[in-house]
Amino acid sequence: MSAHLLRGLAANPALPDELLDRLIGRLADGPLARASSQQGAAPATGPDEDDEELGPALSERTDLGPARRAALAACDEGAALQLAYAGLLDAAEVDPAARPAVALALLGEGLGPPAWARLLAARPDRAIRRRLASGPGLPLDVVERLAADPDVEVVAELALWTTEPSVAARLAAHPHAEVRRGAASNEATPPTALAALITGEGIAPAVSCLVCEHEEIPFTHDPYCSLTDCDLRGGAACAGGHESTLHEILQQAARNPATPVAAAASLAGHPSMLIRWALAERADFSQELYARLAADPVPAVRSEVAGNPAIGEPLIRALAAGGADGTAADLARNPRVPLDVLAHLAAVTRLGPVLLPRIASASPAELADAAASADARVRRLVAERRDLAPELRDALAADPDASVANAVAPHPGLPDALLRAMVARHGVRVLARVATNPDAPPALLEELARHDPPVRRAFRAIAVHPHATAAALLACLDDRRARPLAALHPAMAPEVLVGLLTDDDHEVARAAAANPALPVGVMAGLLTGGP
Repeated sequence: MSAHLLRGLAANPALPDELLDRLIGRLADGPLARASSQQGAAPATGPDEDDEELGPALSERTDLGPARRAALAACDEGAALQLAYAGLLDAAEVDPAARPAVALALLGEGLGPPAWARLLAARPDRAIRRRLASGPGLPLDVVERLAADPDVEVVAELALWTTEPSVAARLAAHPHAEVRRGAASNEATPPTALAALITGEGIAPAVSCLVCEHEEIPFTHDPYCSLTDCDLRGGAACAGGHESTLHEILQQAARNPATPVAAAASLAGHPSMLIRWALAERADFSQELYARLAADPVPAVRSEVAGNPAIGEPLIRALAAGGADGTAADLARNPRVPLDVLAHLAAVTRLGPVLLPRIASASPAELADAAASADARVRRLVAERRDLAPELRDALAADPDASVANAVAPHPGLPDALLRAMVARHGVRVLARVATNPDAPPALLEELARHDPPVRRAFRAIAVHPHATAAALLACLDDRRARPLAALHPAMAPEVLVGLLTDDDHEVARAAAANPALPVGVMAGLLTGGP
């Protein structure tokens, strides 16, 4: 049986218990299971390799129960990992020595015993120790062991993730620049240590970095390096002063909210755009410093400032009055932008079909005022809300401007008559969004699916609509992107589903196999050598 059909069956919520057990048994009897149960075994080969994605697909089911989860995890590593990350695997079922990846996943979810962390910290595989170092809740003795790990990338990972301030402070002064880089990003690193990473005061210079440790300096790494075994970051460089890593340390410390304001502000005039850009994200600067960053010659820095909720109304108004200098869209997305400024910005820049934060927080009175604007672009902003008062919602649905009607079309509660009136008035300009309305009735969806000319985006909306009928879904099969969505819809006619099992597009066939409307006899046939 084709692997894509197996994966579809594995996801089918109507799959009978007997067939579910047969799918799990198929994994348990295959070479993949035998390989996963033997530490160091060679990769499995043969036809059962088609089952490789079956385990993870089965693990996503919500009806497995403890016994089936244990059986599935025992025979499939991918499934075991997914169950562990979901907190659905019993630690008693896992041998951390034989299955370290699963043990790490459980530790990451707080479900593994501390003894596991001690065992994994002693593993020779540095990848395991590195993943362990990024996990939460490690015993202090394990943290100390990882802090002294012979592999610097393990120590750097610990510096990035540890929640122990004393350990983070110590690692911020580590002789290796890569470790300091991790500590510079960690919000648990004490402010004094972060300030020292910027100023250099009270901290000895770094002795080495990943570049000079592996390459003859001066060396600059090709940003487009094609070597598959190369671990250096693109553009990494060292001429004896660990230049690229020290630059990254400053960048991370500038962004870190735990870094003292004065130390971070001292970088405002730094020649690196990346460092100034990181500063523009902060929420604790003076308005004067934000104004300085808002005048930066680099558009990305100005845009970051314009969207920062920490800037005050005077700066917002100054930016808008100055034409926003290419940052109008970012300014419009600032949750603190005054509504009159937002109305101005809507007139000078294209904002797209999104609910802006300031509109989302507007009061009913503010919404009513904006909805009464003579400018359709302002009315459209209000129409993006999905909790409007019925009278305001209905008024926007009757708006003569198609963009306003299109924005409000998905709003819950719109009556059938208004939805039909919108389509009659604006035609294909609103049809796809009307099809997304959660209250669109089945008859209307059938009419939208038969509309001439057809609207492709409407097919995709109808194909996932809970009110779609078999007739409407049949029309959706004509659209390539809507076809797999329609094949998954439970209202699809069973006889059509059977035909879709042999579709040339495997995504469509898999969706048909996952459809709960598929007859049980057909499901059983698939397991015994069907399509």
